[in-house]
Amino acid sequence: MDLLGKALLSGDRLRILLMFFHAMTQTVAEQEVENLSGLSTSPGKDIFVVRENGTTCLMAEFAAKFIVPYDVWANNYVDESHNTSKGSEATWRLSKVQFVYDTLEKTHFKDPVSAGKHTANSHHLAALVTPAGMSYECQAQQSISLASSDPQKTVTMILSAVHIQPFDIISDFVFSEEHKCPVDEREQLEETLPLILGLILGLVIVITLVIYHIHHKMTANQVQIPRDRSQYKHMG
Repeated sequence: MDLLGKALLSGDRLRILLMFFHAMTQTVAEQEVENLSGLSTSPGKDIFVVRENGTTCLMAEFAAKFIVPYDVWANNYVDESHNTSKGSEATWRLSKVQFVYDTLEKTHFKDPVSAGKHTANSHHLAALVTPAGMSYECQAQQSISLASSDPQKTVTMILSAVHIQPFDIISDFVFSEEHKCPVDEREQLEETLPLILGLILGLVIVITLVIYHIHHKMTANQVQIPRDRSQYKHMG
């Protein structure tokens, strides 16, 4: 009997081919990919620069993990996972992800039933949609499902701490204005909403006190008419 195992892989240990970004127009040319991950202050974060004829045309910073299901022999089944992770306008988007992995690699895969190389691809993907001329930034985790050539297996790609920009790049490590993902925007709103409500409440209290003070001052200067009519003879 076979059992299902899962391997949790970090992006810097395996071959990852990310075919990024369909824009409004696209040209195909010889490109050079430079891995600058050694410059990152975070050990779990990758940094890549794509250059074309000496001009930087894409910058990407991200942390990536892949959850890969595979069949294992029941009598040798020991562990279910092995964690090697350290951590209406013009738009561009992530349109395809292709991930190549080899279950013969014993570091990540223990006793697979059918060992060999497999390729996992996305289908009809339209992720990280961003207005042209802006960079995409998202600290929250995002999951993308990839259909594997290993029958009936789905690889899960988990991205986090993403900052990516293709095109319109002024110089290396200089991103354009950030387009934040909806999750980050919602979390930011949840953090600032109590502060905004507090400021509004404080402003209402101050206005109420000012109105009360003005009203009290005006009524204090008016002549007080006695309620007892017997006292009217003393007035005048």
